[in-house]
Amino acid sequence: MNKFFQKIQNNFFLKVPLRDQILFAKHLAIMLQAGMPILDSLTMLKKQQKKSKTFFKILNQITTDINRGQFLSTSLDQYRQVFGNLFINIIRVGEASGTLPENLNYLVEELTKKQTLGRKVKGAMIYPIIVLIAVLGIVGILMFVVFPKILPLFKSLKIKLPLTTRLLLSTYNFISGNWIFIILGVFAVIIGFRLLLGIEKIKFSYHCLLLRIPFLKRMITNINMADFTRTLSILLRSGVKIVESLETSANSLSNLVYKYELKKTAVKITGGGQISKYLMEKPEFFPAMLSQMIEVGENTGNLSQTLLYLSDYYENEVDEMTKNLSVTLEPILLIIMGVMVGFVALAIMMPIYGLTQHVGS
Repeated sequence: MNKFFQKIQNNFFLKVPLRDQILFAKHLAIMLQAGMPILDSLTMLKKQQKKSKTFFKILNQITTDINRGQFLSTSLDQYRQVFGNLFINIIRVGEASGTLPENLNYLVEELTKKQTLGRKVKGAMIYPIIVLIAVLGIVGILMFVVFPKILPLFKSLKIKLPLTTRLLLSTYNFISGNWIFIILGVFAVIIGFRLLLGIEKIKFSYHCLLLRIPFLKRMITNINMADFTRTLSILLRSGVKIVESLETSANSLSNLVYKYELKKTAVKITGGGQISKYLMEKPEFFPAMLSQMIEVGENTGNLSQTLLYLSDYYENEVDEMTKNLSVTLEPILLIIMGVMVGFVALAIMMPIYGLTQHVGS
């Protein structure tokens, strides 16, 4: 029973930031290369860990396990949901081959690139989010600060209000009379959406839907191909067998469609065969250049180096797309902002203009 509750806690409540994982792997590699025993290295890293109580707790348990004679990978395996398959597999291979410091450096390289890629994608979304917040702020001020002050004047007018003003008035009355339910509804939709995405079939269908949107498909494909090729390259360089490397690479991907396709590929090559052959059968998911370059790497016996080249290529593609994202979205956002602000301003100004015309006549 205690193991059951511990598993639930590890899956849902224990979280270690990627930055802390990178520093842990980097510092442990340096200490081991300097000749320090692994137990002493982990004990020192535990003492240095002051910011994250969660990571301190994990390191404390790992240190206890190592002191009892366990391998580092075995101890980390109980926190698989925290560190992931890649982290644990690279350490396991390093322990088995006696190249743990080198493998930890490979891991640092992989996690650092993954962190950089994530930052680029998040950074590209900052501009659209700021513009959207600005639009909602301006509309909110016009509707809930300016409009209520002149609303009594509109009600006292004997002239018929324009359609835009009537629509704005109806919207204002609805929001002001039901704002609690609207807020609760928004939270319910967000929470419900997240819960639904916890169901694997629904999440898979959602990811399929995203891949049908041209711009998103290109972005998602480039991100997943960059992750896939880089992870597979590092695992192969670390000495992990091809089938296990492919399965681990698949599990590291964020999109379930690519995850399942690569897992099916791993099953197909179990009895022998080339990865490129099966990737070529799915041109709607895997770009032709990817399949062809992997075929070249397999035929020349230089697959890990070819994958490394491909990872750099797709990372550059993602970088270019994120740089151009703001340029692409800017005119669309400006049109949306102009329409929304213009509608509210028009709804407020038209009755005033009509009143001045009525008084003037």
